[in-house]
Amino acid sequence: MQRRSDRVKVRRVYETPDPDDGVRVLVDRLWPRGLAKTEARVDEWPKALTPSTELRRWYHGPEGTYEEFCRRYEDELAEPGAAEALERLRALAASGPLTLLTAAKDPDVSHASVLLRLLRGRR
Repeated sequence: MQRRSDRVKVRRVYETPDPDDGVRVLVDRLWPRGLAKTEARVDEWPKALTPSTELRRWYHGPEGTYEEFCRRYEDELAEPGAAEALERLRALAASGPLTLLTAAKDPDVSHASVLLRLLRGRR
């Protein structure tokens, strides 16, 4: 039996959908440029889970560090709307494969990796 943590993964939204993706959830605030909605095959788009505009701008600015971004983003995820959306993702992950989709060029240092870590039960 596959563990819940093994069923959650992150992929770039521009990659071709895979039959093993399960539920595909776009975790970006903005729709990816140049991508038709039919091509993306997104099942859910919980905007409450995305980092605030202010946090995104700070992170991509001259003072932003990934470690501090993670801390601030986790604080945002504790807010009621985001916490509810995160619980929804946990429920989806418990019931089958879940793929978090992002347009980030490097998902390993993006909000998607923070979500992946939280969904896999690591702090």
